[in-house]
Amino acid sequence: MAALLSPLLDLLTIQGTVTETEHVAARLRRLRVEGEALSGLTVRPGQQVRVVVGDGLTLRTYSIWRYDPQGAVELCVLDHPGGGPGARWGSGVTVGDRVRMRKPEGTFTLRPDAAHHVFVGEETASVCFGAMLGALPDGARISGCIETETAADRLPLPYSDRLDWIIRKGSSLPDAVRRLAPEAGGIAYVAGEARTVQHVRQVLVREAGWDRRAVLTKPFWAPGKRGLE
Repeated sequence: MAALLSPLLDLLTIQGTVTETEHVAARLRRLRVEGEALSGLTVRPGQQVRVVVGDGLTLRTYSIWRYDPQGAVELCVLDHPGGGPGARWGSGVTVGDRVRMRKPEGTFTLRPDAAHHVFVGEETASVCFGAMLGALPDGARISGCIETETAADRLPLPYSDRLDWIIRKGSSLPDAVRRLAPEAGGIAYVAGEARTVQHVRQVLVREAGWDRRAVLTKPFWAPGKRGLE
């Protein structure tokens, strides 16, 4: 099967080699993948790549943490025991392993000209938020709420001191957004668990008066749904 799939995968994917691995938070592991085929790609802050895991027929989606135009893509993978093929791949991949991925994609990306930027999400969203925040100038108006399981799960995000950090069991993202009370007129980036994303969107649009088009949403996962790990 692998021999039959290889020519097709060569057409559909680009390849690199894992050169670094590092735990950047308690349950988040950074992977640096380097390769000639990864140089010169067009990457917008917030985009993702689909990585081939397991048997070669399975794809899992990971946000791009950092991109080096000289030929390197950095991903952060969430370690959650008992997960599916993506979780097993993310926890088991080591330096020297070859990685196949699709080219960067996605429209959940930074709008650099917005008057202010509001980031709302949890661990799975904080990776793409890191890329977006890193592309903003120091004078940008930034606020938001990031929820994690524990304080040790917090990624080292640029401008983290401008964000409200909450612990999952002690609060909820919709309530945190109500307390934050962000004024309409900017762009909100809302990502994470599908139902929570919708609830936060409703708070912004129905309660805070935001234009629907100014609230960008990205449901990264949903309980029990295959492929959203």
